[in-house]
Amino acid sequence: MNPFTPLTSRMAVMPTENIDTDQIIPARFLKTISKTGLGKHLFADWRYDENGRPRPDFILNQPQTKGAAILLAGDNFGCGSSREHAPWALLDFGFRAIISPSFADIFRNNALKNGLLPVIVDAATHRQLLSLAAEEPSTQVTIDLAAQTVTLPDGRAAAFPIDNFSKTCLLQGIDQLGYLLQQADQIAAYEAAHPARVATMAAMNN
Repeated sequence: MNPFTPLTSRMAVMPTENIDTDQIIPARFLKTISKTGLGKHLFADWRYDENGRPRPDFILNQPQTKGAAILLAGDNFGCGSSREHAPWALLDFGFRAIISPSFADIFRNNALKNGLLPVIVDAATHRQLLSLAAEEPSTQVTIDLAAQTVTLPDGRAAAFPIDNFSKTCLLQGIDQLGYLLQQADQIAAYEAAHPARVATMAAMNN
């Protein structure tokens, strides 16, 4: 994963509530275990018609969202099944953060483990972001993970929550295994200073 540095970007706006993981990445694309290549299937049933042609009225097919690294979503984003492919597809498409009033717990945890930042904002801030994007699609906001803030164009900063462990991993660009590997020396020192308290077969035979 790449370390999460302050992110300034336009927003792709999908205000629909209760967008589930089957819409984010339909089940027929779950055969792969690779994290790459799933971006082209993101919201496939909404992005493409029955002949595979892009629907011009869908937000991700519109010029103003090209290159947007932030998705401004509706409430309860990522509900449904626990498929980890959902954050993989969002990341592969180019999103690095999702802003919403709330996220489904399993999706939120999967996102954090894979380097996708779920940003929870209060209802008033969410409404203001939707309004700003509607008035001017090129509106940019800045997400500062270290400070845990979303800064609006007028300079107002809205705080968002995140647990310290996930924050540390995202800032350093490591996953849970990477964090444990960083502690290898301390773990080895602890093990050396604390003899095994469980009798092994080898010890019993001696």
